[in-house]
Parts: sequence; structure tokens; C-alpha cells
Amino acid sequence: MRTSVGEALGGRNDLLPLWFSTMLHHSLVDSTTQRFHTFGEIGVASLMMVAEIEDIALTTEEAKKAIVTPLRSLPPHSDVVEGLKALKAKGYTLVSLTNSSNKGVYTQFKNANLLDYFDQRLSVEDIDLYKPDLRTYAWAAEKMGIEPKDAMLVAAHGWDIAGAKQAGWQAAFIKRPGKVLYPLALAPDTVVSGLDELVKQLPNAH
Repeated sequence: MRTSVGEALGGRNDLLPLWFSTMLHHSLVDSTTQRFHTFGEIGVASLMMVAEIEDIALTTEEAKKAIVTPLRSLPPHSDVVEGLKALKAKGYTLVSLTNSSNKGVYTQFKNANLLDYFDQRLSVEDIDLYKPDLRTYAWAAEKMGIEPKDAMLVAAHGWDIAGAKQAGWQAAFIKRPGKVLYPLALAPDTVVSGLDELVKQLPNAH
């Protein structure tokens, strides 16, 4: 992803964090102004914005190709598959909750061979509100048929952890390289280096 976006921005690999934060920022602009575009559309628009800021020539089609192609074929981290298998073996119900579109997350999971591990795939596309809006977590808990306190968000983004904790969920932060927690938010219940470490901490599901 860094290489693809960097190439679109004239070789500026360092601009990937700016693009991602711009995308998150404007997803929340959509939520607060009661509009909705898919995460892919916002991603393209945000890439065009970064290109304009940096005075880099970029067409909409080039922006789409730079984002969509690698995004839907990202491989899972090395700890994920075995971690998901272990969680299933312990009796946990696994549900994805994503800002990506339904089509996007299906394609991502299919290409990464993760479809079989999840009992449900939930997309904010179905409620037109992006995480970390608290209403997305309330909606997800309702869709899962559980109380918020019985849900645990597992994520590598501090903003997602902040939203889930504020919504009354449990949360586990996976500290991937370059990812940190928002220090002014409620703290997660645990911080781990990978899904395999989380599995060791969790008891069998009742």
C-alpha cells in the first residue's frame, strides 16, 4: 500500500500516513454532516487532496488504481490465521466491524483466505456512519444480539479502541509497528503484540 500510494504521489512514500489520516478525518466529516460516501470514495478523494496540497499531478483513475488494487489484496499479519483458529477453538464468536464497504471487506477477506473464520461481517455502510461514532458500536452490538459489555473490539488503531471503550465495549489493542493509543481516551483492557498473545490471555468462552 505504501509503495502504491507513494508511486501515485510521485514517489513520496512518506505521504501514506497523511493520506490515511486525511481519509479518516473526512469519513468523520461525512458522519457529522449527515452525508455518506464509501470508504473507497473517501480514500480516492483524500488522495486527490494530498496530491493537490503537494502540487502533484494525479487523475481520479490513477488514484483509484493506487488504492483499490493493493487494499483488496493485503495479506494478513503472520499471527492472524493461527490466532483466529485458536479463538474459534475456544468457542468465541468472531465478527468483523469495518469502515470498508461490504463488497470491499468480502473481497479483502476472500483474497486473504479469512472468510471461513468469521461468523458475521458488519460494515458501517449499512448504517451510513463511520467508526469511531459511538452509534456504530451500539448498532454492531445490537446486530450481534449482545450487550456492549460482552463485546470485545480487537484493533490496531487507537481511534477505534477509543470509540469502542467509550461505547462500553471491552477492547484489546494490538500494538503493530507505528501504531499508538490516543492518550486522552479510555485505556484498553489489554495491550498485546499480536493475536496469538491475546489468545493466551483469554479464557474459554462460556
